[in-house]
This record gives sequence, C-alpha cells and structure tokens, in this order.
Amino acid sequence: MEITQFRKDSHLNRILPVATIEAYETKTGRRYMVRYRKPDRTQTMKRGFKTKRDAQIFLSNTEVSKNRGEYIDPKLANVTVAELGPAWVERKQHLKPSSFRPTETAWRLHVQPVWGKRVISEIPHTEVQAWVTKLSVGDDKAKPSIKPKSATTVIRAYGVLAGILDDAVKDRRMLANPARGVNLPRKSKKTHIYLSHDDVSNLADSSKYPLLVRVLAYCGLRWGEAVALRIKDVDTTKRRLRVDQNAVRVDGKIFVGTPKSHERRTVPYPAFLAKAISDACKDNHPDDLLFPDKNGYYMRPPHTGRNRVSWLDAAVNASEVARVTPHDLRHTFASFAVSAGANVKVLQKMMGHASAAMTLDVYAELFDDDMDAVAIALDNAVSK
Repeated sequence: MEITQFRKDSHLNRILPVATIEAYETKTGRRYMVRYRKPDRTQTMKRGFKTKRDAQIFLSNTEVSKNRGEYIDPKLANVTVAELGPAWVERKQHLKPSSFRPTETAWRLHVQPVWGKRVISEIPHTEVQAWVTKLSVGDDKAKPSIKPKSATTVIRAYGVLAGILDDAVKDRRMLANPARGVNLPRKSKKTHIYLSHDDVSNLADSSKYPLLVRVLAYCGLRWGEAVALRIKDVDTTKRRLRVDQNAVRVDGKIFVGTPKSHERRTVPYPAFLAKAISDACKDNHPDDLLFPDKNGYYMRPPHTGRNRVSWLDAAVNASEVARVTPHDLRHTFASFAVSAGANVKVLQKMMGHASAAMTLDVYAELFDDDMDAVAIALDNAVSK
C-alpha cells in the first residue's frame, strides 16, 4: 500500500510527488517508510515506522516544519557531541593561551566523558541542568564519586557544551539549544586585600625585588605586564611605562602576547620611583627586560610550592604584612588611586580594563565615599 501527496512545481509547470508512505515487510513484521523532499527539493526517506499513523504524523510534522522554515535534516542532527566537540575547541585557538588551555581542559575532563557519545538531538534540557547541579554539589553515589567543583570550573564546562550546541543550531543541525536557560552557580566574589603605604614600603624593603614590588603597588600592572616591560618601554622624561606586552605562564611555559583585553596603554609612575627606575635602565640595551630573572629571561610568578617558599612569601614573613599575591598589589594600587581622587574612567584606563562598568564591578567598594559625598551634596542643596 502506498499513500502519495502531490504539489505543483511552478518552475517546471508540472505536478511532482511531495511524499509517499510505503509499506514493506521485515522479519519482525510490517513497517512503513516515508519518502519526502527536503527544502532544497532533494529526496530523502525515513524508515522503521511501526504503524501507518506514525508515518503520517511524521510526514505532517515534517511538512509543517518546512513551511515554517524550521526543518532540520535528520542526517545532520544524527551526530554526537564527540563528533562536533574537537572542531569547536580547535576554533577557539584564537584565544590567548591562558584562556584556551582552560577551555580545552574543560572539554577533555568534564564535557567529553559525559556527553561525547550523546546524539545532539536527543539531549534534554533537564539532563543538562542535572549535570550542572551534579558538578556544583558533587555526587558521592557516582562511581567514581564526583567532588564538588568551583563555580568557575562549572561555568566553564557548561560554556563548552553550550557553545558546541550553539554552533549546531547555527548549522541547522537542531532547532534550539537545550543547554540554554540552565541555572548556573554564582561565583563568590573574593575579598580584596589592600595594603597601606607603610605596608608596601615594609614589604618592598624586605623583598629581593623592591622596585618590582613598588611598581606593582603604585602603577597597577598585572604581573605578566610588569615582567614583560623592556627598557625601551620606559620614558624617564615623562615618567611613563608603556604596557605593550604580557608574559603569562601556562603549563610551565611563558607565552608572550598583548595585554589582557588587548588594551595597550601608558601608565605614569610617581616621582619617588624615578631614580630607582632610571638606575634600572642605566647601561642596559633597549630590548633588555626591566625586571629579568637571573638568566635575563622573563620572571615566573612567585608561586608557593610544597616545601618551597617564594621570594614574596619570604618578604611577607619578614615584613609581617598580610599575605598577598602580586595581584593583591594591583588591588592596592586601585585603593591608592581612588584615595588620590581618581574617578572610574581614570582608574579603568590606568588598569587596562575593557570598560568602566568592569572597573566599578571589581572595585565598587572603593567608591563608597563618593556615594556619601552625593548624599551630603543633596542634603546641602535641600538645606539651602
């Protein structure tokens, strides 16, 4: 038995069969097959329907999706996450090494093992939500057990899966992304450590690299930006540092590229650092690093390892200041700048943030006095 639908082709001026439903016999009984035309007019088919009604429902739904522009080719949808994932990760190599490496790790450790064998068209939204929740809170019953992951790790892993499925939607492999709309854990904002001027002075004086400590605390550079400075980046006349490169350590290797957010900038340094910086530049080649290691290469960040104390740890212990990282010295600069009267836009420019909104989001607490000033000004205006 065969059911055939027809339509008129305006280009060929003749009637063409739109679709047919055909019965055929198998070892397990009668089955039905639907032959139909895709939007590009090429013919395809789908077999295996147990009843003619199931075949008719499929055909009706297919015709409706074609009319609405929502048709998805079943062959394109019948791919697994593992088939699409590697190419997606490969396309992310434009990212800086410090961003690409965590993305590749998230794919390899968290996404591929769970979702690799799954066909993209068979992934439900609720299952993605359950996976995100399990990563966040852990699962002692799983074999092996799953330990809770940080919000950053969970969000990054989710972003990889969602990104792969986003591309599948764009390539018309699926109509909607089942990963979108998932509830994600919130990142907890770390408490910033702000040193006083006396703390910075004591820390620097106790340090193996006193000038580097002061530059980090009074110029607001990231660690990688500071250790990438070369003699030619120093303008001793105008007291300026040109931040043009960033030396980042990834998997034990140093990668040199543009600063974070690709924001090249020039920052001033205070007059009390002028002599020390001039002395550091003296008798050196313009291409020499301002803060080299003992071999003249880029300094590595002062991480503390097991049974090992870094030069920064030693300085902290000797000066008895709060335990800080190089990035805490950058936060300290922000507090000094705001105390000196810098507004959000000035702070954004000096720190190399992508936007003032980002600066305010990171350092909103430093502008509490500004809010108090607004309230006082409004009170004075009304009183007058």
